[in-house]
Amino acid sequence: MRSTGDAVKMFTKEGTINAIFVIESIHNFANSLTKVTVLVLDNARIHHAKLFQSSIKIWEDKGLYIFYLPAYGPHLNRIERLWKESKYRWIPPSAYVDLTTLGQALD
Repeated sequence: MRSTGDAVKMFTKEGTINAIFVIESIHNFANSLTKVTVLVLDNARIHHAKLFQSSIKIWEDKGLYIFYLPAYGPHLNRIERLWKESKYRWIPPSAYVDLTTLGQALD
């Protein structure tokens, strides 16, 4: 997660990311906000889990609003191409060995 104009907030986890990790990360993020913020999410299953949905009101009370991207957005195709290039051409397979190596490659 990144807060524009403020310090960067990043949450990392090795292994499988589940709804509980995402919810805890967003709670942490929401608790640090000093102004109204919109968090843009895709339509991953964990973003629609009952536990996740039940947390939205809590976040809104803290000034964090959730905005879901449309299920299909042809206007987003350019960014999808950029991600594909990044993943398959610019970042070498050796960068995916661990989180530290991947972070260095992305920097």
